[in-house]
Amino acid sequence: MATARRLSASSSPPRGALAVEAANGGTALLIVDMISCWDFPDADRLLPAAVAVAPAIAALKRRCKARDVPVIYANDNRGRWRSDFSALVDLSMADGGPGATVTAGLAPDHDDYFVLKPQQSAFVATPLEQLLGVLKARRLVVTGVASDQCVLSTASDARMRGFEVVLPKDCTATQTARRHAMLLEQCDTVFGIATTSGSRIRLPAGRARKR
Repeated sequence: MATARRLSASSSPPRGALAVEAANGGTALLIVDMISCWDFPDADRLLPAAVAVAPAIAALKRRCKARDVPVIYANDNRGRWRSDFSALVDLSMADGGPGATVTAGLAPDHDDYFVLKPQQSAFVATPLEQLLGVLKARRLVVTGVASDQCVLSTASDARMRGFEVVLPKDCTATQTARRHAMLLEQCDTVFGIATTSGSRIRLPAGRARKR
């Protein structure tokens, strides 16, 4: 299983420590809480929604990777500060069932990134803002679950930090279709967050490859 990269929050990265380039077009993709063992309260209601949107997220991730748009995973730090993302991927796969299917379809690549969050927002007590600064990202595409909880909290915090935010309606979900529809209406009318379908999101042209 490929291991995604982690950026320490303790200090600024030393010169040459990260083999990264600036995010193409200043765009980054964030995948929230899709890698999970689904053993938390109400998980039985949220997991079917995650299964339903996982293929659309995977398709968007493939488009992003082809266009040199970095991919970042944000997951709950449920190990009480002893969490390890690679171990979470392995545990999710070992559990089998629909959750393992989601993880298999969205498995991180070696050049992806991850942060572990103790709160709903992926910005609270994580190095996400620092990482986006390293990548020179200005536009954040937020996907995952639950759309009206962790995804919305993250998207709102990104807006407050000056990022352009896109929340693709077919790449996010919550426990019920009604709740998700209400969230999308709020994004359009209250929060000013774009909810374009994942397949219609404009991505930057791919960089020319050196021969």
